[in-house]
Amino acid sequence: METVTSKYLFQQIDLPLNDRVQDLISRLTLDEKVSLIPQYQAAIERLGVGAYKHGTEAAHGISWLGKATSFPQPSGLACTWNPELMKEIGSAVGDEARAFYKKNPTVNGLTLWAPTVDMERDPRWGRTEEAYGEDPELTGQLSTSLVLGIQGDHPVYLKAVATLKHFLGNNNEIERGNCSASIDPRNMREYYLEAFKPAFQEGGAQSMMTAYNSVNGVPVILHPAVMGVVKGEWDMDGFIVSDAGDLFGIVKDHEYYESFAQSMAESIKNGIDSVTEETEETIKVLHEALDQGLLAEEDLDRALTNTFRVRFRLGEFDPAEGNPYAAIDDSVILTKKHAELSLEAAKQSIVLLKNDQATLPLSKTELNKVAIIGPLGDEAFRDWYSGTLPYGVTPLQGVSKKMPGKHVTFESGADQIILTSAANGQAIGITGEDGRLAVQHDIAEHGELFQHTAWGWTSNTLKATSRGQYVTLSEAETLTASADEIYGWFVKESLNIVPEAEGKVSLRTWNDKLISVNAEDGTLRVADQDASADAHLFKKNIITNGLDAAVEAAKAAEVAVVFVGNHPLLNGKEEIDRPDIVLPEEQERLVKAVYEANPNTVVVIVGSYPISSTWIDENIPAVLYTSHSGQELGNAVAEVLFGDYSPSGKLNMTWFRSVEQLPELMDYDIIKGKRTYMYFDGEPLYPFGHGLSYAEVTYKDLNLSTKELQQDDPLNISVRVDNIGAVDGDEVVQLYVQALNSRVKRPIKQLKGFVKASIAAGQSHTVEFALPVTEFAFWDVTREQYCVENGEYALLIGRSSADIKLSSIVKVKGDIIPSRNLYNNTKAENYDDYEGVYLDECKAGGASVHPVKEGAWIAFNDVLFDHGAVAIEALVSSAKGGSIEIRTGSAAGKLVGTVTVPSGGVLQQWSTLTGEVSVEPGTTDVYVVFNGEVLLSRFQFN
Repeated sequence: METVTSKYLFQQIDLPLNDRVQDLISRLTLDEKVSLIPQYQAAIERLGVGAYKHGTEAAHGISWLGKATSFPQPSGLACTWNPELMKEIGSAVGDEARAFYKKNPTVNGLTLWAPTVDMERDPRWGRTEEAYGEDPELTGQLSTSLVLGIQGDHPVYLKAVATLKHFLGNNNEIERGNCSASIDPRNMREYYLEAFKPAFQEGGAQSMMTAYNSVNGVPVILHPAVMGVVKGEWDMDGFIVSDAGDLFGIVKDHEYYESFAQSMAESIKNGIDSVTEETEETIKVLHEALDQGLLAEEDLDRALTNTFRVRFRLGEFDPAEGNPYAAIDDSVILTKKHAELSLEAAKQSIVLLKNDQATLPLSKTELNKVAIIGPLGDEAFRDWYSGTLPYGVTPLQGVSKKMPGKHVTFESGADQIILTSAANGQAIGITGEDGRLAVQHDIAEHGELFQHTAWGWTSNTLKATSRGQYVTLSEAETLTASADEIYGWFVKESLNIVPEAEGKVSLRTWNDKLISVNAEDGTLRVADQDASADAHLFKKNIITNGLDAAVEAAKAAEVAVVFVGNHPLLNGKEEIDRPDIVLPEEQERLVKAVYEANPNTVVVIVGSYPISSTWIDENIPAVLYTSHSGQELGNAVAEVLFGDYSPSGKLNMTWFRSVEQLPELMDYDIIKGKRTYMYFDGEPLYPFGHGLSYAEVTYKDLNLSTKELQQDDPLNISVRVDNIGAVDGDEVVQLYVQALNSRVKRPIKQLKGFVKASIAAGQSHTVEFALPVTEFAFWDVTREQYCVENGEYALLIGRSSADIKLSSIVKVKGDIIPSRNLYNNTKAENYDDYEGVYLDECKAGGASVHPVKEGAWIAFNDVLFDHGAVAIEALVSSAKGGSIEIRTGSAAGKLVGTVTVPSGGVLQQWSTLTGEVSVEPGTTDVYVVFNGEVLLSRFQFN
C-alpha cells in the first residue's frame, strides 16, 4: 500500500510539469477524482495532497477573509488609465492572498475571483462597479496588468491565480440566470471577446469563470466559445470554473436539460474543470453521470489535469525554499506600503468633470470656513465585494485634516424625524436589547429620533440616533434598530416610505412587505391578515429639516462641498439593475438649495457607476467624480480639492444625459444600438476618456513612421506634450483610429492605445505608440475572418474621445472584400443588417435567426450571382408554420422566391427545405423576410 512517505514521480521537481501532473492523476481512484471536481477539493491524504478551495473574492482587495487592504472599486481603478499602477495593485493583492493562504491553506485558496472583464455597454448594469468600462482596449490593458501583478513574474511559480469573469456577454442582472444575450459575430469578435483576449494571450491568466446567462440561446457554460475560442484559439492553459449555482441552473433556471447529471456531464465536456455547487450534491450528481454513461473517467482526467497543473505552479507540491512566494506571511497584510498604494490609486481614479473659472483647487491658506454637505460627506462605504475595511477615511475627515484649526462643518441633508402611530398618536421607541421598534410613548417628543436618508426611488434608511444603528428587518420579521451598516445580500436596512392620504405614510420592507403595529405588544412587524386598516399608517414628524440645515451651513461657509451619489448596495447591485442613470431627485434638490444659498459650491459625485445630472453640469462651477474608493476615499478627495494632487483620472464610460439616449437594456448589439462612444452619435453629458487637470498641457508634433502601410508593416507614432502651466500633472494621451471607408459600419472612432505620462510644469514629454496593422482589422462576416481593408484611416490623438488635438491619415494596402457568394452554405447569423430578429440556438448545430414580429428581415449585401439562381435550400424550424420570402434590393423589394415552412409541432425540430427562386445574374442585396415564427439557421442558393 502506498504511503505519504513514498517518493512519487509527481513530487520530483526536476521532471516536466505535465509529467508530474499526469503521474498524480494516474494514482487517483475514480472516487478520489470525483471528490476533486467540486470547488472545495478534497484532501487525498494517502498521496499527501491537501484539501484546497478554488475561489477567493478579490475584486479590489481580498474579501471576506479578515481585514485586508481595500483599493478603489474596479470602475474607479479603470479611471486611472494606468496599467503600471494596476500591476502594482495586483501584486499587493497577490501578496495578501499568499499571507491568508499561509494562515489556512485549506480554506483560503490562492485562486482569486478577479478581475471582472465584462463589457459595460450599459451603465444601468447593477454590477458596473466591478468591471473596467465600455471599451475593450482599456479593459484589456488594465485587466491584463492586474493579472500579471496577481500571478507574479516568476518563470516557474505563480504567486496567486487570476480568474477572469464572467465569460460571456454578461451585462445585465435582470433574469441573469435564464436570459439570453443576442450577439452577432461582429459584436462578438470585435467587442465582447476582444476584452478577454489580452489577459489570456499577454497576461497568461490561469483561470476563468463562466457567466449565468445564455448567449444566442445556449447557456454560456455550454457555449462553444468556451472550448473553441478560450481553450482553442487562445490556448488558455489554466482551468475554467462555473459560477455559484450555475451548473445546476442549467436545469432549474434555463430548463435546458432535464437532469442534473446531463448538465454536469455536458458542462465538464465543454471545458468546465471546477464546479461551484454544494460539494455533496456535486459528488452525487457526478456519480450519476458516470453511472449513466454520460460522463467518462477520461473527462474527469482532462478537468483535473487543468486544475492540478495550476496547483503545481502555485508550488503546493514543491519544497518551500524553492518557491519565492512561499515565505510571504501576515506581515504583508495592511502594510504602510499597501495603504500608500491604495491612496495613490484613489487619487489617480478621481475625475475632474468640470472646473469653470478655475474654481478648484481650493486654497487651504485663504479659506477659513468650509461646509461639507450631503449623504456621502461623512461616509466611506464598502460594496458587496469590498471585504472588511481596515479603516475608512471619510471626506469630512480628509478635508478636516487639510484645514487644522479652521472651521469645517457638516450637514448630511437628512431629516431628523420621530415616527408616530396614525391610529393613536403614540411615538415609536426602542424596546429590548435587540432594538425592537414599538409604539410606546404617549409624548411624541419622547420617541426615538431617527436620521432619515432618502437614497432615491424607493430606497430609504432610518438610523436610530440613540444607538447609532440602522433599522433593519429581523428574522422574526420585526423592525429593529440593530444594524451597524447598510449591508447584506438582501439589504434589509432599505425601507420604502410611501406617502398616503392626509399626510400619513406607510412603511414597506426591502422585499415590499407592509409593516404594521402589532396589536398585542405594539412592535412594528410585517403585517398579518388580522391587522386593522389603520395599523400600518404613521406620521413622519420632522424635528430637524435636513435641507434647511444644509442651507444654513452653506450660507455660513465660504465654500460648500456637496457629496452626492449612491450607496453601493441600494438601487443597483448584484441581481439588481439600476432603475435610472440620473442623480436621485432628493440629492439634486439638495444641491440646488445649497447652490442657491452659496454659489461657491463644488459637487463631488461618489458613485459605483456614471450618475448623470444635466442641472449640475449647467450650473455648478466645479464637479468631481470618484468611485467608492475604499479606505482612503476622504484623503484622496481632499488631496484633489486642495490642489496637493492634480487630477488625472479619465472616464472609463460615456456619461449619457438620460436613459432616452440608450436602447433597451437587453440590446447587446452596440453597432446597431449605437452604444458606447464608438457608435453613439448623440451628445453625451461627458464623453468617454474625459477628465480635466490643474496642469495646462498642449499637444504638438504628431509624427508617423510612414503614411503608406502594407499588411505587415509596423506603424510608429509619436506626439509631443508640453506642460505650459505652473502645476505638475499626469496626462493620459489617447490614440483613436477611424476607418474612412469601409464595406460595413465601423466605429466613429476606436481607442487603440493610451499612455499616462507625468509631466512637470514647464517640461515636455514625447509619447510613442507602436500600432500593428492588425489593429485596423474588423470581423468580416462574409469570410468569417479578421480583415484589414484597403483604404484610408485617420489617426486621432486627443485628451478624450471628443477632444481630439491632432490627426493624420494613413493609407493601408489591405484586403478588398469580394462580393458575397451565397452559392456556398451561409450562416444566417452572418447577416449585414436586420430588423425584428434575435439570435437563438439551432439544435442541429450553431445559431439561428429568430423573428419576433411579422415581416422581420435579415439582409446580405453585395451578393454576386454569377449564373443567377433558381432554388434555395434552407435549414429551418417552426412550430406553427410560416414562410421566408427572398427579396432583392430592400425588405420590400422584388419578391424572387419563397420557402414555405409547414408546422413542425415543436420548435427547434430542424429540417432542410427547398424553394424556387428566380434571380437574374448580377450583383444585388438579398433580403430574407420572415412570415410567422420561422427560425432560419443556414441557407444556400442553387
